[in-house]
Amino acid sequence: MVFSSSIFIFIFLPIFLAIYYLTPFRWKSVTILVGSYAFYAWWRVDFLLLFIGVTAWNYLIGLAIDQQRENVSRCKWILGIGVAFNLATLGYFKYANFGVDSFNQLLGYMGEDHFSLPHVILPIGISFYIFQAISYIIDVYRRDTEPTRRFVDFAAFIALFPQLIAGPVLRYKDLADQFIDRTHTMDKFTEGVGRFMQGFVKKVFIADSIAPLADNAFALSDPTAADAWLGILAYTAQLYFDFSGYSDMAIGLGLMMGFRFVENFRQPYISHSITEFWRRWHISLSNWLRDYLYIPLGGNRHGTFNTYKNLFLTMLLGGLWHGANWTFIFWGAWHGTWLAIERYFGWGDKSYAFNYTRWIATLLIVMIGWVAFRALSISDAMTFYNAMFLDWNFNFSSAYAVTVTRYQLLMLVVAFAAIFIFGYIDKFRGSRTKASRSPAMMVNHTVSYCAMAFLFMVSLMKLTAESYSPFLYFQF
Repeated sequence: MVFSSSIFIFIFLPIFLAIYYLTPFRWKSVTILVGSYAFYAWWRVDFLLLFIGVTAWNYLIGLAIDQQRENVSRCKWILGIGVAFNLATLGYFKYANFGVDSFNQLLGYMGEDHFSLPHVILPIGISFYIFQAISYIIDVYRRDTEPTRRFVDFAAFIALFPQLIAGPVLRYKDLADQFIDRTHTMDKFTEGVGRFMQGFVKKVFIADSIAPLADNAFALSDPTAADAWLGILAYTAQLYFDFSGYSDMAIGLGLMMGFRFVENFRQPYISHSITEFWRRWHISLSNWLRDYLYIPLGGNRHGTFNTYKNLFLTMLLGGLWHGANWTFIFWGAWHGTWLAIERYFGWGDKSYAFNYTRWIATLLIVMIGWVAFRALSISDAMTFYNAMFLDWNFNFSSAYAVTVTRYQLLMLVVAFAAIFIFGYIDKFRGSRTKASRSPAMMVNHTVSYCAMAFLFMVSLMKLTAESYSPFLYFQF
């Protein structure tokens, strides 16, 4: 089940919210847990058992760490066992196929027989709930949060369906107080509805409309320069509106339930450096990688070389987290390299002054990375790079031209206009506005809400008339 589906909007969500608001506060976590498990089981019931097992394991690890507070050595062992189990679970389900395929390629070069392993199915959302579980037991170890004594609250946190499949990556310490006490007001609910509609419009009205431009370009075996550049422009916009749309919908659903989640995007395509880009793109993951990987590796505490090494390794592993493919490793290495370069030259320093040269250069670096992120293989990515930078044929191929429509091109223009306008507003007013303020808060609330409601209705009609389209980040 996905948010951008008729069954979720017209059946699951109304029933869940009705039951949720009729439930006394002390039982709301139970309602969240049951509803979230039903939401997850809609995909596959059998993987729900894995989900419950991971939840129970980390709950018990948190209690065990707390019980051994005075024995630092034993606490480290318990934490190590807990993290190892989580990583082993993620490693098996996400990387077993990739590891076997890579190993078989090596055996093939050596003339040896291939190793066989039954195909492992990737459970949806596993990357997100494993990371949340790891952050919980580490925070308990660091004494950044107290372990919850109510299993149902912890299970509801891990399973919280608005963010279960594709984030934001939440931390229990940020929601612990909200599980104890949170408000349910009409203002908060209305804000949540508006945020959900905003995300729905981003996903269905914009991202899905320009998706064919990207999909058809990357499907070409021999794209021209025109094909490749239009395709990567489309994918750059599609990925942002698809993923930020999901985050908006998740944050909106959280508000309807009384929760305030962390923001996950803040106009990333207006960035003037890759360093700034990662302050604005998938913010919850960026902060997670910083706090639970970069800093434990040593951060910038052990000399210049180690700082660059830690930046590179963090992004390399961050790329691998996104998917079991050499393309994601390349993408992570690409960003890690640029983060190190910017740190060396001081290019990543925060600045609110708008500079067209730095903006275009940063966007180009990001787009080059997105090619590898989208391609099915390194070979396909190289073919695309060749078309972008070495092919001087700026005419569309006949195979691609017949798939392009005026509506798709119009929506691509609308997408980049929105990116530039709202990004410029954020950049220009950044020093005087809070990071959590959305563009809709800068204009008349009533007018913007009515306009969003209209676009939401149009998007609903579009959804019912077209085929099913999952969120891009479901695969990660």
